[in-house]
Amino acid sequence: MATFEDKILGEKLHCYCSSSEDENDKAESGDEESNTGASGKQSPPSLPQPEAWSGSSTNTGPKGVIKDWQRFKQLETEKRAEQEREKLELLKKLSLTCQTALDEEKEKAKAEQLDPDLKELLEDSFLLQYQEKRMKEMLDQYSMLPSFGKLITLKDSGEFLDAIDNENKAVSVIIHIYENNIAGCEAMNGCLTCLSEEFPKVKFCKIFSSVAGMSQRFKAGGVPALLVYKGGQLIGNFVRVTDDLGTDFFAEEVEAFLTEHGVLPDKSCVPKIIQQSSQKDNDDDDD
Repeated sequence: MATFEDKILGEKLHCYCSSSEDENDKAESGDEESNTGASGKQSPPSLPQPEAWSGSSTNTGPKGVIKDWQRFKQLETEKRAEQEREKLELLKKLSLTCQTALDEEKEKAKAEQLDPDLKELLEDSFLLQYQEKRMKEMLDQYSMLPSFGKLITLKDSGEFLDAIDNENKAVSVIIHIYENNIAGCEAMNGCLTCLSEEFPKVKFCKIFSSVAGMSQRFKAGGVPALLVYKGGQLIGNFVRVTDDLGTDFFAEEVEAFLTEHGVLPDKSCVPKIIQQSSQKDNDDDDD
């Protein structure tokens, strides 16, 4: 029966029918006995030296678990610190845009210490007076413009050019190019006659397409046409207006069309000061 020492020394536990192995075993036993007799005791066999571990293992021991837990807490602390920094930055931004009641009182006190002249300029009464003064200046300039109050007939191309080039640069000139027996031309002349009385500072004219030197193609498919000039420059060109207004229309529709395109002033946008001044002028004329 093999002893515990035999198991450590790697002795054979079973017998085989090989004479060579028996001889080798005997020789080895003899050597071991001689070695034992010489030294007085048997020396243990040398064990292999452990090598350094250079890899990783999925079987984490207690120390590995502790390190993982410490790393987790470290990451959690860093994340919490980052959130605190973001909160501080947000509070700084809000503090730059928000004012406390004390800050508002300080600004109000500074405003009360303004220069008396500047404070007077900021009063509503002064601004209203300045606005009225500026409006009166504009009304005076507008009143100096020539008045027409009728639809002017241009007889030839020379009058056509004179009506544009020899007119005040601040006057809008609206020229209707028409032809007889063309749908919409007669209605347009009637509407412009009404508008010339309503807008006396605007120069309304009409001219035959043949007199203006228009081509036969334009005579057939381009009229009624409205050309708008100001300061000698063409600012509006509306060909075959019947495509937008139809063949039967009224002065209100033509006015709305021209107002929409910025040719005529919008009455709804006239300041109250001008309306009051115009009403006062009309009352003086009636008296």
